[in-house]
Amino acid sequence: MRTSSLLAMTLASLLTGCGDPNAQPEPGEQLPGGSTTVQRFDKDAFSMPAANLSPSRRMDFFVGNAFFRGNWHVAHPERRPGGRVGLGPLFNTDACQSCHIKDGRGFPPTEGSAAPAVSSLVRLSVTADPAQAEQLERLGVIPEPTYGGQLQDAAIDGHAPEGRVHLRYESRQVTLADGERVDLRRPLIDIRQLGYGPLHPQTQMSLRVAPPMIGLGLLEAISDSDLEQNVLDQARDAGPVRGQLNQVWDELQQRTTIGRFGWKAGQPNLDQQNAHAFAGDMGLTSSVLPRDDCTEHQSACRQAAQGGTPEVSDKVRAQVLFYSRTLGVPARRGIQAPQVLEGKGVFHAAGCAACHRPSYVTGTHPLPELSGQRVFPYTDLLLHDMGEGLADHRPEFRATGRQWRTPPLWGLGLTGVVSGHTQLLHDGRARSVLEAILWHDGEASQARDAVIKLDRGRREALLTFLHSL
Repeated sequence: MRTSSLLAMTLASLLTGCGDPNAQPEPGEQLPGGSTTVQRFDKDAFSMPAANLSPSRRMDFFVGNAFFRGNWHVAHPERRPGGRVGLGPLFNTDACQSCHIKDGRGFPPTEGSAAPAVSSLVRLSVTADPAQAEQLERLGVIPEPTYGGQLQDAAIDGHAPEGRVHLRYESRQVTLADGERVDLRRPLIDIRQLGYGPLHPQTQMSLRVAPPMIGLGLLEAISDSDLEQNVLDQARDAGPVRGQLNQVWDELQQRTTIGRFGWKAGQPNLDQQNAHAFAGDMGLTSSVLPRDDCTEHQSACRQAAQGGTPEVSDKVRAQVLFYSRTLGVPARRGIQAPQVLEGKGVFHAAGCAACHRPSYVTGTHPLPELSGQRVFPYTDLLLHDMGEGLADHRPEFRATGRQWRTPPLWGLGLTGVVSGHTQLLHDGRARSVLEAILWHDGEASQARDAVIKLDRGRREALLTFLHSL
């Protein structure tokens, strides 16, 4: 069948909602995390252990939670190493929970504020030259020479923070088919109060908010073969979606492998993701990343007292890893409600499921509780060109400056309850689910345009479905 005929059928389905097999509940859909799913829908909905953990494993979860929530302290020469010691000297926060508040979604700095960013950060890099090919293979980027891979806007006493992030927004308006107008805003980054001299003139900057923590172990348990099949299926399809896998450096295996964590899928697994967060966000060393996150231009930082060798012991690292793997996904709400089912049909007819793949059966994982689970994360974990409007022009391994990893949608409808806001996308620019959809472009432009053409009733049904996730 010709592509134009398929498009005509899709538009007809969007307008009428007739005959859509997707507009009905699927077996297990009410439990998006399989048997790990939790029945909690309040402000603590993202902070609960997977429902299938045994009592002893739940104790392990709460031990990891203590290190995730607890504050790290400054090391002094006279203080005995060990415990939560070794913060900084340069850092963004003193606890994991300070960024992932209630294990939920972060938010960007307030426009015009000079305060530390709290639950967001700015990635930094410069364009690579051919002589840096080996460094690029291992790091994915070439860090800014003076300030490194991210701006650290806090410091311990006696040290200068690297700088302060100031935001302002430029706005534009989108008019929907029924005449409703939606204001979209794009953040513009200005780094002020630089503590160690000027930035490189070709510095690439990317604002990132902390993503929610739920279901990360289940995403880790999705098999590589499933992700590779996503690539093949999209390549065979007649539509514009052409996802790619990022290929990143695995520090422990000392080889290149598939990336699946982070906004550009720049980390291969949760252990390494956590190690980078310890190093970049809190200035803490580990056996995965044994060196301080200080550049050669920051001599005082390099000479500061250490909180141990490494500062995050392998035992603590393993406890935090268990915690981050076993945070449960909340159950769906109202999956049989007529408006939710209508919206589900619109979601599929608009082509949203091409990237936001609904479900998988997880493969074998080191934690048996996560293995063989039927899960509904609504992501393909692939990189997609999302257009110039969302581009940060900062490549990361094989991800281009216009590509982003498809974020999971589970828990989306509880964001406001848990995090107290609904600021979405990688930099928090979207203040609602509708704004997030309207920022889609590039490979997602046809899906976005289909949503723009909806009448108010079917658009509200789509949003109701998304808020049920």
